[in-house]
Amino acid sequence: MRWKTNAFAWLLLLPSLVFLFLFTFYPIAKTIRLSLYEADLATPVPMFAGVDNYVRMLGDEVFAKVMVNNALFALGVVPTSIALALLMAIFANKAIRGTSFMRTAFFYPTLIPMIAVANIWLFIYTPKYGLLDRAMQGLNVGEINWLGSPDYVMWAMIFMMIWKEAGYLMIFYLAGMQNIPPDLYESAQMDGVSSWTIFRKITFPLLMPTTLFVSIIALTNAFKLVDHLFVMTKGGPNNASSLLLYYIYETAFSFWDQGMASALTLVMIVVLLLFAALNFFGLDKKIHYH
Repeated sequence: MRWKTNAFAWLLLLPSLVFLFLFTFYPIAKTIRLSLYEADLATPVPMFAGVDNYVRMLGDEVFAKVMVNNALFALGVVPTSIALALLMAIFANKAIRGTSFMRTAFFYPTLIPMIAVANIWLFIYTPKYGLLDRAMQGLNVGEINWLGSPDYVMWAMIFMMIWKEAGYLMIFYLAGMQNIPPDLYESAQMDGVSSWTIFRKITFPLLMPTTLFVSIIALTNAFKLVDHLFVMTKGGPNNASSLLLYYIYETAFSFWDQGMASALTLVMIVVLLLFAALNFFGLDKKIHYH
């Protein structure tokens, strides 16, 4: 009977396992293999090159700049988006009039496609005619070319992505708050505990598993959401806004260097896996309460 039960369970999992193998494990294996080959326009037939792609990558100044850009982008977007999402969830979770409208307003940017968001913010950042420059002219502040200056373009991208991502992350915090037992808040209120102490001692600790999950999603998005670069900057000026996935796209489909693009892809996968492993195996056991 136990054998039949296990066999039935594996049969139920079989379709998902087939898709997981075809669209996850098999492409990863092909990427690892291709990263060891020289495959570009000069070599139509891929030639085994060992670790030459990785050696060239380490000496590539553009790769170093792109990695620094992505690290700064993630450091700017992930903590701020998580903090803002938590703050919005707290307000949206209150039993006050207009809560439904507030939740809709917070979540609305998530519903807009990334290409549309890029076009909206492209108009906002446009010099002289954009909404931001118009507001700055009203305050007698000098004109700033937000997307054309290496000093400002990354900050412009970070601000836009926070606006886009915070509402999406808020949904997870709202779901987490719904699972916190109400009697904990009732007991604290009966004891005269302040709102800040309730948040610090009850809400925030019990939301730590949600925060762990949200941080992984936010970091993954910081590496994979690059649609806006196609519309707004093309990675410029002088690669100041280029991110790792966009550089992979350029290497694969603009320079047609499939071997190097595969090596870059493997680097991105390893970075994301290391972060996920650090969270799950290092922090996961420390943040659950019984």
